[in-house]
Amino acid sequence: MRKNIGIWIDTKQAFIIKVTNNNHSIKKIESNIETRERVPGESKKYGRFGGQYMTFEKNKLNRRNIQTKKFFKQLLKEIINCDNVVLFGPSKMKKLFKKEIKSNMLVKDKLIGVYKSELLTENQLIAWVKDFYNKTTL
Repeated sequence: MRKNIGIWIDTKQAFIIKVTNNNHSIKKIESNIETRERVPGESKKYGRFGGQYMTFEKNKLNRRNIQTKKFFKQLLKEIINCDNVVLFGPSKMKKLFKKEIKSNMLVKDKLIGVYKSELLTENQLIAWVKDFYNKTTL
């Protein structure tokens, strides 16, 4: 009995579809990545301190990177006990997560593909993953 997983990933959320034989389950994980945020008290794009200008861009980028790493750790916990993983979705998050999987020694051999996909309903997600693993001979 093989445990196959398909992950539809976006910046806001990820859907994990687990398929074993003819049974399936779906799990939604929110990313909590702040894409557009405003820091309280921030009025300009820069702050002036004497002859020095300070931007808030680096702080926002660091915060976003930390939130992304935390999101990827949650997803890696879900795929640690599976046999195969396929990633699909509309954004660049799938490529970033592919890089994260390839750097993890426990799961790097489980990734079998990364595909582009649009926003799908839950039933379409399940059908996509089942169809992919039925076509693919592993």
